[in-house]
Order: sequence, then structure tokens, then C-alpha cells
Amino acid sequence: MSEMARIAQLNMQGFHCSQILLILGLERQGKSNPDLIRAMTGLAGGLGFEGKICGTLTGAVCLLGLYAGRGEVEEQENHRLNIMIQELVVWFEERFGKDYGGIDCRIILNEDPWNRMLRCPNVVTETYLKVMEILEDNGFVTGSEPDEA
Repeated sequence: MSEMARIAQLNMQGFHCSQILLILGLERQGKSNPDLIRAMTGLAGGLGFEGKICGTLTGAVCLLGLYAGRGEVEEQENHRLNIMIQELVVWFEERFGKDYGGIDCRIILNEDPWNRMLRCPNVVTETYLKVMEILEDNGFVTGSEPDEA
């Protein structure tokens, strides 16, 4: 199933942008984590549907953290994590901030609830593909570990 089809399926099942990104990332790793997906709800709609910073962007930052962050005492955060986040934020601002006049959810939606159906699937899809590109460019393959080759 293509990313766009899977995103549409998850959206139809009632998942929000931030949740969809982490579901895709976990599935790519062959994992599931309902607690993490539940926690991602807080980012939806621009921080709890307050219309603040787009949940796709904050969810995408969390997706980078899923791959490159630290989760246990004996782990180390990947030294490139913040560089990858910076690259993502700059790209998101250039790609969507310019088109819509900002990166807050309410600005992207332009106060029109129909834009959630018209704009958000593309924002989620393009952002997910950009995150995968950033991860690949930084030595992460399909799993959670960077490629040491």
C-alpha cells in the first residue's frame, strides 16, 4: 500500500496527523505502540486543537526522535538529531509556510474546516516522505538503527 493510501486509510479510521506519522514510522520498524499513538493526540490540531503549530510538523519531529532519540539509560541520542530537526523545520517553513502564510494549524486551514480534508493529506504525505529522506540521508535505513557502513 502506498503512503498516500495508508494515510487516507488511517485518516478515515479517525487518526490525526501527528498520530498518522508515528503509526507509519512504527510500522516501518515492524512495531506498534498504542501508548505512544495515544500520547500523540496532544499534538493534533495544533497542540490540542488550539490551532497552534501544525501537528504534522510536531509529529514529524517526534518521528525523527523515534529513530534518532534516546529511549533508555544505556542509549545515546544520535548526534545528528537536532540537525535533522532543523532541516525538517526549515523545509516545512519553506514548503508550507510560504504557501499558506505560516505553519500554525489554523493558518494552514485558513479557518476553514474543509481544508482539513483538502490540505492536510498532502501536508502529511509530503512531510512523511521528507522525514524518510532526511533519515536515509543521515544513515538510517528501515529499522531504528543508523547504518554504520
